[in-house]
Formats: sequence, C-alpha cells, structure tokens
Amino acid sequence: MAAPHEYSDDALQAMIREAGLRCTTSRTTVLARLVRATAPLSHADLAEELVPQGFDQATIYRNLTDLTEAGLLNRLDLGDHIWRFEFRGNHKHDEGEHPHFLCVDCGEVSCLAEVEIKVNRQDTSPVLVAEISEVFLKGLCSKCG
Repeated sequence: MAAPHEYSDDALQAMIREAGLRCTTSRTTVLARLVRATAPLSHADLAEELVPQGFDQATIYRNLTDLTEAGLLNRLDLGDHIWRFEFRGNHKHDEGEHPHFLCVDCGEVSCLAEVEIKVNRQDTSPVLVAEISEVFLKGLCSKCG
C-alpha cells in the first residue's frame, strides 16, 4: 500500500459528508484508522483497537459497510473468508485497484500498489471478461518462506 496520506479531522468529516453520509464520531474514527493503515484491515483488526476505546463491534461493522458503499473504502475478499478494508485514497491513482498478496502461512496481507499486471489480449482465451476488477496472489511471505 502506498504511504498513508495525512488528513485532518475536518478533511475526513468533509469526505464523509461529500459521500452523502452523516458524520459521526465512530464513522470518522473508523475512516481515520483506515487512512493511517499501511495494509488492509479486517473488522476484527479494527474492533480489537476500537472496542477498548468505547466503540461497539456492530457499529464498526455498519460503518465499514456504509463507507464502502459510499465509495470511500475498498472491501477485499482474498478467498480466506475474511473481508478486509482499505481507504481508496491511499493508492497511486486513488482508484484503489491494485493487486494484493496473502501469505498462506501467517495470513499477512500486503498491498502491491506498485505492481502492474498486464493481460496480453492476443494470448488470452476469448472467454476472458473485458475487465478484471480484482487480483490477489497467494504464497509465502519473506518471513514464512
């Protein structure tokens, strides 16, 4: 993942409002944490950090869903039955579409924001869809390999 951006609380609140959502303390806190993240985070990751601060797990989940539907977050399904979330603005082109790597041993997820995967249309099956929306690689990370 690219280096996290710095956003003031006012800027985060403005982003939330511009996305058509009501600006709440919990919503701002969830977004702020994902803005600072250097890798995608799961609901459990966020709950572990935010529940001791007084936030409810269900509220955290609803905020993740709302922020994703509003286009501020990407929701990743890397095939391990754990949804992970990342702030869309932390990426090179701000679309947030880039490959991810999942270590099959320790479960660590890494963004491969600088990796570009190209499909050679001449060598691909005609069955291949016109657009690929998500790519993730599985293997062993440098710590586990």
